[in-house]
Amino acid sequence: MRDDALVHIRQVCLALPGTNERLSHGAPTFFVRDKKTFVMFMDNHHGDGRLAIWCQAPHGMQGALVEREPERFFVPPYVGHRGWVGVRLERGVDWDQVAEMIEDAYRMVAPRRYVSVPVSREEMPHS
Repeated sequence: MRDDALVHIRQVCLALPGTNERLSHGAPTFFVRDKKTFVMFMDNHHGDGRLAIWCQAPHGMQGALVEREPERFFVPPYVGHRGWVGVRLERGVDWDQVAEMIEDAYRMVAPRRYVSVPVSREEMPHS
């Protein structure tokens, strides 16, 4: 499951224009133009037992998601105070929803010229 989840997240993130992956703080992290982080893949971060992504989220989204579904969404350490949201990937994952969240995170940091390029959903994995 863990390897499959990373493969899935990687496919979604790297299908977006101008993105790349490298380790940051020991975790697979996805960047726009190797500068701005939009998604981090976390596997048992400091023993928290979670398989998750941390991603940028539009203003107000973090609180709404965590309040509505605290078993799926959480406030991640270090970046949570900036509105990022944690998304658990251990069970019952809605991969289409995760892909949409990743796209939202990307749009928050990507230059306009990248955001205006349509991304084919056919290139992205589906559940």
